[in-house]
Amino acid sequence: MKHLWLTAKLDIVESLRARWFLIYSVVFGGIVALLFAFGLTESRVLGFIGLSRLLVTYIQLTMAILPIFVLITTVRSVAGDREAGVFEYLLSLPVGLAAWFWGKIVGRYVTIFLPVFVAMAGAVLWALVQGIEVPWGMFVYYTGLLAAMGWCFLGIGMLVSTLARSTDVAQGSAFMVWLAMLLFLDLILLGVMIQGRVSPELAVTLALANPLQVFRTAALALFDPQLIVLGPSAYVILDLFGVAGFKAYALAYPVALGTLAAAIGFFTFKKSDLP
Repeated sequence: MKHLWLTAKLDIVESLRARWFLIYSVVFGGIVALLFAFGLTESRVLGFIGLSRLLVTYIQLTMAILPIFVLITTVRSVAGDREAGVFEYLLSLPVGLAAWFWGKIVGRYVTIFLPVFVAMAGAVLWALVQGIEVPWGMFVYYTGLLAAMGWCFLGIGMLVSTLARSTDVAQGSAFMVWLAMLLFLDLILLGVMIQGRVSPELAVTLALANPLQVFRTAALALFDPQLIVLGPSAYVILDLFGVAGFKAYALAYPVALGTLAAAIGFFTFKKSDLP
């Protein structure tokens, strides 16, 4: 465990010095600042006002930005170290492969989740200063969603990174993974599959295997518990999970998927020819 935390600390320090972390932090901090600047805390949409409106908008923007940012920066981790010849140096040190691999995951998770959380916490702090009501339940659940999605795509990124033999291949593969998830993002588009005599239950099940779709649907469920905007697909989801059940699924499934992907990546990494 000591080596794991030392590896995580080293990765955090390296990430804080990297240019991508500065851009990453500015992007999410800038989003919140722009939302305040455009007065979203004073607008009303579907009955949501104040900070609730800002959080709803923020979570939708984050869904588009966070996954690709996490994938592109994470896939360089193992593939980049392989190209730089770090593994040969690593094997000469008393650091186990498990401690190094999982330590990098822990360190990278801290650096990708911290700016997102700080941006949301800053919005809450500003709301308290301005006397705006804070929807604590929504804040806590959205924070959990972002934490789960960050872990999910971090695990997928580490898996892609261990399978790719070069940084260019890793980045290209990460982009293709993200693009494939986007293609199956909208449950409404699955009507085409249903018209092709695919059962609605199967179509929705395939869609809910996509962590991006799970994240988006859970975000919608907070201000639209009946999921009216999803049309007939909502009946299948609500019959299968219920509102509370789906909210729990939206937290548990991405974490499980990310952990499984990271575990597969570790065993692949452990059995591969490191140099």
